[in-house]
Amino acid sequence: MDTIIDKYLSYLSVEKGLSLNTLQAYKRDIKKFAEYLRSSGKDLLNFSRSDVSQYLIYLRDLGINTSTIARNVSSLKGLTRFLLIEKLIEEDPLENLSSPKTWKRVPRVLSVDDVLKLINKPEGGGYSLRDRAILEIIYSSGLRVSEVTGLRLEDINFEAGFLTVRGKGSKVRVVPVSERSLSVLRRYIEESRPVLLRGRNSPYVFLSKGGKQITRQRIWQLIKRYSRDIAREVSPHTLRHCFASHMLEGGADLRALQKMLGHADISTTQIYTKVTTERLREIHKKYHPRG
Repeated sequence: MDTIIDKYLSYLSVEKGLSLNTLQAYKRDIKKFAEYLRSSGKDLLNFSRSDVSQYLIYLRDLGINTSTIARNVSSLKGLTRFLLIEKLIEEDPLENLSSPKTWKRVPRVLSVDDVLKLINKPEGGGYSLRDRAILEIIYSSGLRVSEVTGLRLEDINFEAGFLTVRGKGSKVRVVPVSERSLSVLRRYIEESRPVLLRGRNSPYVFLSKGGKQITRQRIWQLIKRYSRDIAREVSPHTLRHCFASHMLEGGADLRALQKMLGHADISTTQIYTKVTTERLREIHKKYHPRG
């Protein structure tokens, strides 16, 4: 794969006259995508449009900004055109793929019933109990996936019922967490976490098989697995969206929700008012005799 990437970068340098910095950025983009494909047994000569769509969602859930994701799209579209020219592939899987700059800003939201189905999917102890605790915490408190991976034992206040969260820009906020979620979290910490640690120490709440801090990629993968028969393209950020939307539907104050989500600008939080408005419109259309 390195040979293909090097040839593509040489082509860009000669034919397109791109700067060294741009070439390095494209190289990083493509290598990262190649690593993502490798985890599912694919490579740069064997991937589909769906693989790219899932990858872009994955990048978004890592907190990558839209302009960087747009550059990734450009990098990959240029690569597939080059592979066609070199006759290394027969069809361009990215033909007419839209830029994320045109993505709708209204987030995808599951129904309350579907969220509960998802949360109840992990059954038993061990990894299942850890996974259940992760799902509970994201939906209960609206955490970003990076905030879940960075959660430490000292950040949990079981008595008061809140978490201390380190968000974007190292900003610290306090968010409430439900008693039900705290109960699952306590069970995980007491029963499953020591097994994962295997006698070692770690300040982090959620751990991987080797007793290390769980990665954002791993959380993304487990949510994708558990949601497979519930809805398409469910991600950690989907649960955060559900938290916000369901809170507003229940009558939550927009300013309070802004603080819980850690949004610097309330205009970001206001996106969810559109979600709830559209939901009300759907209910009206479905149940009103002249809807």
